Amino acid sequence: MTASGFLSQLLQLAVALALAPLLVGWVNQCRAWLQNRGAPPLLLPYRTIHKLFSKDAVVAHGASPLFRLTPYVVFGAMCCAAAIVPSLATDLPFARAADAIALVGLFALARMFIALAAMDVGTAFGSLGARREMFVGFLAEPALLMVLFTASLISGSTSLPTIVETLAHRELGIYPSLAFAGVAFTMVSLAENARIPVDNPATHLELTMIHEAMVLEYSARHLALLEWAAALKLFNYSCIGLALFLPAGIAEGSDWLGMAAAAPLLVAKLAAGGFALALIETLSAKLRIFRAPEFLGTAFMLAVLAMLVHLLLES
Repeated sequence: MTASGFLSQLLQLAVALALAPLLVGWVNQCRAWLQNRGAPPLLLPYRTIHKLFSKDAVVAHGASPLFRLTPYVVFGAMCCAAAIVPSLATDLPFARAADAIALVGLFALARMFIALAAMDVGTAFGSLGARREMFVGFLAEPALLMVLFTASLISGSTSLPTIVETLAHRELGIYPSLAFAGVAFTMVSLAENARIPVDNPATHLELTMIHEAMVLEYSARHLALLEWAAALKLFNYSCIGLALFLPAGIAEGSDWLGMAAAAPLLVAKLAAGGFALALIETLSAKLRIFRAPEFLGTAFMLAVLAMLVHLLLES
């Protein structure tokens, strides 16, 4: 591990921690504008996290150490995922030890802990949210793996930096395999980040909520870490999408001038992606929970079709 690579790794992690709440604030603003409502402040997620860190935590009676440990595990898993995904440069020493499959494993680890913590207290809402979260995750993870396998077949590696370097140097053109994989990844990203049409992050109705049901018993610093982790998850999925389908602009190696040029480009890409997410949520209707298998099953079929198109047509 070189010193430049280690510094590049730390810089990208710091950028992820700083920009993740901003991305959530931008999406919320775009949704409000598209729905002709008064937009919340762009920096509201930062204020919310700061306010929660300044409060005293209240823990439910009978909560096990797992309940207290979960926010730190989930937040740590999202930080490790941010360290694997190349957002500014491809010189990521951590990525050599953890590839795209390990990245999916980190998401699964966070899901398992938050589901166990939701059931730990024994409330009806927590158990309901945990069952729905595992139900969605069971359907979303295979589709995500198929998308990543399609990219790995093209690059010959499951390492995300290698995938980025390979895809960034391909000739400009329309590739059917990546088109199918892109649609599948978008559908999986909506489900994994509790967005419409699978979940609605702005509601607290017990008949519809998934993520919110699992964090109702948390407060103060524990809730702040979980909200920050949720923002990091959205940021990570956005950067995975950019790395797979819009890798242009990501610096190779630890070129500091290239990283300086990649930073504003990353912000522009995230801004465009955030607006697209808000547009999708505005134009879509919330699905019934029992329609989620059809939605994610379609994503899985598109991802498998992407692999078959690449294997048969090599395009």
